[in-house]
Amino acid sequence: MRIAMISEHASPLGAGDQHAHVAELSGALAELGHEVRVYTRREDTDVAETVLTPGGVHVVHVAAGPARPLPPDMLLPHMGEFARVLSEQWTSGDWAPDVAHAHFWTSGLAAVTAARQVGIPVVQSFHELGAPVTADSETGPSRSGYERALGRAVDRVVAQTQEEVRGLVRIGVPRARLSVVPAGVNSDRFTPEGPAAPRDPERPRILSVGKLVERKGFGEVIQAMRYVPGAEMIVVGGPSPDQLPADPGAKVLRAMAEQFRVADRFRLVGSVPYRDMPSWYRSADLLYATPWEEQAALEAMACGVPVIGAAGGALTETVVDGLTGDLVPARDPRALGGALRRLVNDKVRRFTYATAALDRARQAYSWKRVAAQIGSVYSTVTGRRATPSGASTEAMA
Repeated sequence: MRIAMISEHASPLGAGDQHAHVAELSGALAELGHEVRVYTRREDTDVAETVLTPGGVHVVHVAAGPARPLPPDMLLPHMGEFARVLSEQWTSGDWAPDVAHAHFWTSGLAAVTAARQVGIPVVQSFHELGAPVTADSETGPSRSGYERALGRAVDRVVAQTQEEVRGLVRIGVPRARLSVVPAGVNSDRFTPEGPAAPRDPERPRILSVGKLVERKGFGEVIQAMRYVPGAEMIVVGGPSPDQLPADPGAKVLRAMAEQFRVADRFRLVGSVPYRDMPSWYRSADLLYATPWEEQAALEAMACGVPVIGAAGGALTETVVDGLTGDLVPARDPRALGGALRRLVNDKVRRFTYATAALDRARQAYSWKRVAAQIGSVYSTVTGRRATPSGASTEAMA
């Protein structure tokens, strides 16, 4: 099957979790025998128009807007040009896809516009939904409004969790149009074997990963650290280390750490290269996962690290309570602190959790498994059935 991945701002050649998702899924589909081309916006004139990855995926750079990096929220005005280039290449070139799979909402707008010109189905992955529009919101078109319209226009929407399904239904996407396929994790990159970030061997390490914003729940774990004497809390994420001192979110968290008298055991690292993330997971005794960072939970599990998080959101699907980690009531720092303390002090339990977490990550969340499930979605919307060699045949009526 010929598959066009539309990923306007997350190139598989870039670094970061969004880039990695597109790269890993595309590579796994190619390994199954599909022809995959990823269309991403050109950000550098020195990069070739088409790049072939070692895994056999063609990355096509589309000229739409200035050839420099742009924040995702500034891409919408350039999606019309992106769509025009796609439709031209698919109608006048020597390669036309059987299905288009758009990642993120702006990519979806371009994909739907182009696909209508050539008559191919579109599968949409949002990855993250925008904030709902309120009565006080802007009067112009909103991201939430675009997402609602897009969810109704495409042939299928792939959600990664049941929590995402509920969010999509709330904005008006028909439940019958939704399929659930979890994100995957690269168990060759994220593995217990390998170097670990430096640490004090005498001090238990609790790691957390994510942007330094209030909704991520870092305030709760800072308060919870009062109940885990002797342990340190490390947060990876946010701006680059040199921008960290002036970052508003970092200032708030540092002030909280001072307020609750854990500042000497709390450290912000800032963003680190994606390739270095496995070493940070390996350095930890356990991961505190916020409800919106299920990918971090998966990566930690693949590195053999148990997970503690709030019993809500996508974590309830990723973490098996009492087997691969512990889930505690949300917004309850005392309960969270108790769970952290018990696990930090119980080496046997940590080992048992780590073993189960590693097995679950490798078995349930391998990219090969994810790609096969996504391939079934493609077969449904195209009316084609992939053969074991990766070729396609028309489905029998």
